[in-house]
Amino acid sequence: MGAEPVDADVDADADADADQDADRFALRLRGGWLARWKSRPPPTYWLTRFAFLRWLAFIYLVAFASLATQLGPLIGSHGILPAAWFVDDLRRIEGSRLSAFVDLPSIFWLTGVSDAVMVAMCWIGLALSIAALAGVTNAIVQALLWFLYMSFVHIGQVWYGYGWEMLLLEAGFLSIFLCPLRTATPFPPAKAPPVAVVWMLRWVVFRLMVGAALIKLRGDSCWRDLTCLQYHYETQPNPSPLSWLIHQAPPWFHSIGVLFNHFVELVVPFFAFGPRRVRHVAGVLLVLFQVLLILSGNLSFLNWLTIGVCIACFDDQLLGKLATARRRARIAELEAGAAERATRVERGVIYGLAAVVLSLSPFPVTNMISSRQLMNASFDPLHLVNTYGAFGSVDRVRHEVILEGTSDRVLGPHTRWKEYELPCKPGDVRRAPCFITPWHFRLDWQMWFAALPGAGYDTEPWIVRLVDQLLSGNREVARLFARDPFPRRPPRFIRAQLYRYEFTRLGDRSDAWWKRRFVTEYLRPLSRGDPELRAFLDAHGWLR
Repeated sequence: MGAEPVDADVDADADADADQDADRFALRLRGGWLARWKSRPPPTYWLTRFAFLRWLAFIYLVAFASLATQLGPLIGSHGILPAAWFVDDLRRIEGSRLSAFVDLPSIFWLTGVSDAVMVAMCWIGLALSIAALAGVTNAIVQALLWFLYMSFVHIGQVWYGYGWEMLLLEAGFLSIFLCPLRTATPFPPAKAPPVAVVWMLRWVVFRLMVGAALIKLRGDSCWRDLTCLQYHYETQPNPSPLSWLIHQAPPWFHSIGVLFNHFVELVVPFFAFGPRRVRHVAGVLLVLFQVLLILSGNLSFLNWLTIGVCIACFDDQLLGKLATARRRARIAELEAGAAERATRVERGVIYGLAAVVLSLSPFPVTNMISSRQLMNASFDPLHLVNTYGAFGSVDRVRHEVILEGTSDRVLGPHTRWKEYELPCKPGDVRRAPCFITPWHFRLDWQMWFAALPGAGYDTEPWIVRLVDQLLSGNREVARLFARDPFPRRPPRFIRAQLYRYEFTRLGDRSDAWWKRRFVTEYLRPLSRGDPELRAFLDAHGWLR
């Protein structure tokens, strides 16, 4: 009977001690890492904006420079697919210039599509790219770059149907709102970057990477059984010398590569929205992945542009370690109170942009989760919020369409055929693979599509137009080739042959990078006066 009060007192003392321990822990928590976390200033993005805008300017420079060297042969008045013909046909179908402009906005609906006008617009784009790269940029410059490039994309036809064109337009549109309206100084402008736009760029990163992961997992079983990279380096559009070397690796190495691909594309993007350190790690992994892709293939400026968008994962805390002392001092000055506050109108514009992006986002999200996912698709005429993907299927063998010409008057078993060589496509088996990224040889890429299983001149009719222009002695079109075997006089006949190409193996006793064997005739020999050739061209509206 007398022991019960003693036990009660002990329990009470124990409870009191426990409460005191909890209080002390709570105090330590409030005064320790939790307090530091709460008191930590929000991240700033002065250097993020600086790096992103200059990286984007570099991509614009490459895109416009590539356009300047290939504009005439591809879409000029004497090109393979003249833009003027395309514009005339679309205007006739739509019924008016206004309707056509609404469907495909382009400055060329206002200026016309003469060669002189297109060249002038291209040089304006180059000049603005150089200015932005030097730091002389603002919202007006970014808007002009975006609209000029979109104008060419919308009249570029098959030559401009790639996912990275849409990505450049989406990133370029967001860049308009990332910088002030009129400032043109190479130093950080006085107004802080809108944080909402940085988050929108992270949303681009998420859709870009996750869309690529999902199209792979749905599109081809080799991405699920981890064997795709056993074929990819050999069968991708434009392999590099490193592609040849990596292709020699054992199957287990390629399986690890596929797992790393899935991890970076499907898991890492979610952490782009995470806390600072997690977000930095995610950004580093995403950039590292793109660097590996750049080294192992020539995917135009896709991977370079993706690195630019991934800069949104970083903030001044990380990028400040790479900045000059002068720039860090300028940012410290702005953070100390010299920065200008955004006006009510500017805040309203950002809110409006966020509303537009939010309202357009369900379309790409629905596409990503659909069992019939489109690889690269735009859901509005301005390419504001798109869905992306790459290599939803991987070919197990590589085929190449090789154009051959002859000057013989009569064809026979002893006819001597000479091959045309493209700048960066397998042809001569002794020629090393090229390394041209971020440059884009557009005819090279389309020839890769023309050789895919199920493709032919009926699905890729432009190849017949190409043959016709070479037969007619079009020197401008011939410039697209690294080797024209008929520099003085055009051939009498041209044919297209389909070959299977394979990488040689380490230890082969030859100086060849490739080995090839004939598969079938792709396009029979055609001459300038061939009635079937004339009928084919006429059916496609190419006899004008």
